[in-house]
This record gives sequence, C-alpha cells and structure tokens, in this order.
Amino acid sequence: MIPQDQVNELVQKAIAARTRAYTPYSKFNVGAVVIDETGKEISGCNVENASYGLSMCAERTAIFKAVSEGSKTIETVVVVGDTDGPISPCGACRQVIAEFASDDFTLILANMAGDTKVMTKEEMLPYGFSPKDLT
Repeated sequence: MIPQDQVNELVQKAIAARTRAYTPYSKFNVGAVVIDETGKEISGCNVENASYGLSMCAERTAIFKAVSEGSKTIETVVVVGDTDGPISPCGACRQVIAEFASDDFTLILANMAGDTKVMTKEEMLPYGFSPKDLT
C-alpha cells in the first residue's frame, strides 16, 4: 500500500500533467502519472482530435509513452480529473493498464478536490486478461 503522503505527491504530479491537456472540444482535462518497474515516472494528458475516435486518454498517453521509452511493466497509475468524486478510467484504458500492470499494481484515482481511491488490478478490471493469459 502506498502511503498517503506519496499518493498526495503523485496526485499533484498528475494535476501538473493535466495542465498540458489538449481539449478544445470537451474542455475536460485529465492528467496521469505512470511509475514503471524501475521507479521512473512518466506523465501524460488527454489529447483530443476533431475526429473524436482519434482522441487519446491521459492514462494511455502515459503508458504508451512509458513503453516507447523502454518500460516493460507498470507498477502504479495515477489519474486525475475535475470530477465530483475520484475519476475512473474508461474501459479501453483499463484493458491497456491490465496489459502492462505488474502483479502488485496500484491504481490511484483522484479529483481536483483531493479525493482519492486506491485500487488493485483485480478491483480495476475484474476477470480481466493479460498476455500471460493468452499463452
């Protein structure tokens, strides 16, 4: 379990990533921070496109960035948005997270008011599958 002071620090980093979001259509900025197996922190934000299907969520931006920089496993994902309660990843993000999540993975959901919820991979995506399930 991640100590609350570290959760708060990571949420602040995700809030900083959120300021870089490109959201001319929804105006709904989301930020994320990923921590890989080496402890490296990689941030991401959502990026929209006029062809909405081509938009990318903050979590996937951060994960794809991490993988493109050599990360193999994700230990932690933090996601923050301006929502009433802690923001929740979409289904596509949950599946991408499951693809790279370590066995002891932690997901931290947060909002701008500082409300947080910490989840395991199983809580995030019950009955999900990953590459090791396909072998």
